Amino acid sequence: MVDSSQIPAPTSRITVRIALAATCIADAMFPQAPQATVTLLERLGHEVVFPPEQTCCGQMHVNTGYYADALPVIKNHVETFAPVLDAEWDAVVVPSGSCTGSIRHQQAMVCRRAGQDALAATADAVAAKTYELSELLVDVLGVTDVGAHFPHRVTYHPTCHSLRMLHVGDKPLQLLRAVDGIDLVELPEAESCCGFGGTFSIKNSETSTAMLSDKMTHVKSTGAEVLTAGDYSCLMHIGGGLTRTRAGVRTMHLAEILASTRAEPTRPPAAAGTAPVEVSTR
Repeated sequence: MVDSSQIPAPTSRITVRIALAATCIADAMFPQAPQATVTLLERLGHEVVFPPEQTCCGQMHVNTGYYADALPVIKNHVETFAPVLDAEWDAVVVPSGSCTGSIRHQQAMVCRRAGQDALAATADAVAAKTYELSELLVDVLGVTDVGAHFPHRVTYHPTCHSLRMLHVGDKPLQLLRAVDGIDLVELPEAESCCGFGGTFSIKNSETSTAMLSDKMTHVKSTGAEVLTAGDYSCLMHIGGGLTRTRAGVRTMHLAEILASTRAEPTRPPAAAGTAPVEVSTR
């Protein structure tokens, strides 16, 4: 369970010091998500630090059954973010439901299976101060209106790990509903998996493709310009299908939308088969 009891109560005068776990997929392929996370949190008046020793949380290894290979990766993650236990930081934020889920539900388990009980205890303690972005904003910082402006038609896909492992509920939707200028439309059968599941999409490619096809059909039915989610892994999977079919729908991380303001708007990326995006001033 996440313990926010030692986090300072949110007020306009308190600065919370937050360590960013960027995730390896974002660092390698989608840096705009952690960058937007920093922009957003600093705009809200908080201090964000980036521990340079961080790499992967170990999720890929664990999900594929390579527990022994996961152990040193997990050890590095736990040791890198252990300063949160000494109040060097108040919290750790992760712009990914799946990685947060792995940190919270897999790391200590792998350590215990390897007989590393002390490391498991530290992993549990670090996990208790680790939050997915919408959890941090709503539950810890106590904000839903982050001052964002994003004048586009948007639909939201709740990723499986955020929905079923973290139980974030409607926290991302609370944040999106408060965005100025947004036209937020409901995604039909939103809670259905997109078919990615990491290596599932490789090992069970035909099933994954069928699930992706259903998800794309529902996304396109909304008429949205932008599909958003809290995980760039799922957005990569869905976005690849949307691009290949020239659907004209862009994908953006929740953090990118929340970081957008009138003064510094975040523009949706270009999509195949569409005209350049015109940014509304309404």
